Amino acid sequence: MSRVESTTVQDYEASVSFLGTWGPFQKRTFFLLCLTTIPSGYNLLAVIFLLATPPHQCHIPDSSNLSQDWIQTSIPVQFNLVCRDQWKQPLTSVVYFMGGLFGCFISGQISDRFGRKPVLFGAITALSIFSSAVAFAPSWPVFTMLFFLLGLGQITSYIVAFVLGSEILIGSTRVLFSNLCLPWVYVFGMMMLPVTAYLVRSWRHLSLTMAVPGLACIPLWWLISESPRWLVSRGRFQEAELLLRSAALENQVEAPHVIFLSANIDKATSEKTESPNFLDLLRTANIRQITFILWLIWFSLSVSYFGLSFNMSGLYGNPFLNYFLVTAVELPAYAASWLAARSLPRRLSYISFTLLGALALLLIQITLYSYPTLTLTLVLLGKFGLLAGAGVLYMFTGELSPTVIRNTAMSSCAMFSRVGSSVSPYLLQLAVFNEFLPWIVVGSLSVLSVLVCVFLPETFKQPLPDTIQQMALTQRFRWPWASMHLPEDDGKSAKDQTTTPEIICTTHL
Repeated sequence: MSRVESTTVQDYEASVSFLGTWGPFQKRTFFLLCLTTIPSGYNLLAVIFLLATPPHQCHIPDSSNLSQDWIQTSIPVQFNLVCRDQWKQPLTSVVYFMGGLFGCFISGQISDRFGRKPVLFGAITALSIFSSAVAFAPSWPVFTMLFFLLGLGQITSYIVAFVLGSEILIGSTRVLFSNLCLPWVYVFGMMMLPVTAYLVRSWRHLSLTMAVPGLACIPLWWLISESPRWLVSRGRFQEAELLLRSAALENQVEAPHVIFLSANIDKATSEKTESPNFLDLLRTANIRQITFILWLIWFSLSVSYFGLSFNMSGLYGNPFLNYFLVTAVELPAYAASWLAARSLPRRLSYISFTLLGALALLLIQITLYSYPTLTLTLVLLGKFGLLAGAGVLYMFTGELSPTVIRNTAMSSCAMFSRVGSSVSPYLLQLAVFNEFLPWIVVGSLSVLSVLVCVFLPETFKQPLPDTIQQMALTQRFRWPWASMHLPEDDGKSAKDQTTTPEIICTTHL
């Protein structure tokens, strides 16, 4: 990348400041991208409702007269996933999560090379196609294969929508989008499926219904733009300028005569920019350290979150009420995450929320059988802390990752998150050795993620990095609250600190 290109990419947010932060263009992008997460949230709980096992008996006396009404509405019974073949149920769940893992691995690299928008709508289309195809599965192997493909698009669409909005929006609008509105709409999508499953009792009809939100989002292709920040990182300055001038007209503001100085660079020079790939996350010592830490944090938090969800079945009380409360707590959790992101450093916010969740989960082993109401309260508090921490973690990861490889970095983290979710269904099996062991593992992994988080660089009030050389350096151990004393603007932002190395290393990327 040439010196001029590096400087221009580095000053991207200053170059587009003429658009403002909350004009018609930003409002349209904000609300439409939130809508695109509904199909992802709507399909997340498919593993619960499509694989629900009704009451049954494996050894039925000849004199029994059992109702057969539920047979046609149950995948486990229709495909014989009960009794001797009950082991197929958790395996099917793992296959679904593995589909998400594989989708994260390939989608991030495709998005960083070919654009955010095609991958976003490709994932949404895949959700609609494969959820419809699931309805016609004639056997368990076919169903499992289609379930894998369904999982492939589920988390991918959310990650890409998050990245696209984070790159188009700037300032407080980006924080509001990333930490509050996008997760809230996602949770709204999650809450729609249980209502639908209650009304639509046939699993085949439910699968067809799951395709509807995705089909409704496809026309948004013509209303959502590509990320101009990504276009600039790829050297496609003319396309980025055309998009930004169109946005200026929509916002009724005047664009400068020249937005990016590098637009005058010969096109051939821009084409020399190498395409980033997954291995770039491990290329230099600094990005390798940050990547390994983020992978461990995302894995640990996912095991804790899904392990908590699967352990809900052992709690005392009405399961429907418990499920409603555990889902509803996500709304205040993301609200707390947004409030923290507005005014507090990322590391301090993540560590505080996650420690709160971990402490609550570790205390459950004291109250589990003696105080059922207190146990449920601790579970809700634990999930609140974990989800608020996850909300901060999404923004923290996006701010640590450079534009040229941001979607690959986010998707690789989501991939390790899916590894954690694949392991979590088997956490209950640890109760064979000790009844409290699942809760101990969940709480301990949360503490582990806190310990490694202190080595990540702080990104609060710093501009997004656009190149690998602009990434902040990993930290030696220091107390997280020390970052609370960051000055408002000491003139030494991350981009200022990396300007000289960026100019010297002109052959990188």
